[in-house]
Amino acid sequence: MRSRMNVYFPPEMLKQIADLADRKNLSRSAIVEAAMASFLSPDGSDRMEAAFTRRLDRLTRQVQRLERDVGISAETLALFIRFWLTITPPLPEDAQSSAQIKGRERFEGFVETLGRRLQKGQSFLKEIPEDVVATKQSDTPEEI
Repeated sequence: MRSRMNVYFPPEMLKQIADLADRKNLSRSAIVEAAMASFLSPDGSDRMEAAFTRRLDRLTRQVQRLERDVGISAETLALFIRFWLTITPPLPEDAQSSAQIKGRERFEGFVETLGRRLQKGQSFLKEIPEDVVATKQSDTPEEI
């Protein structure tokens, strides 16, 4: 069922509505109804805003994961350095050259292993469950 409504338009707009109705072979009511439906329905800018909102939400989650990963990496490095400095005794002068050679060999092995893991898509950060990280972030850091 349709209801009647009296609406007032400026004369130039009425002429445009009548011309369009004649060209399209439609009634003036159909033209005004289609225009109102278009005006009241979500338009392109609303859809674009919704798409931007979804993208921003996705970017926010990605940045949060990056913050988490960088935090884990920094904490891991700091704990390793503290542990290494705590337990590594200084070397006598005559043992330093052989230790440097052995250190270079170990470092090259480390870089090769790291390269293989990265090529396979393996990541230490992926091995750490989300719930463990969330729990530990609220705790105080353990001392070595």
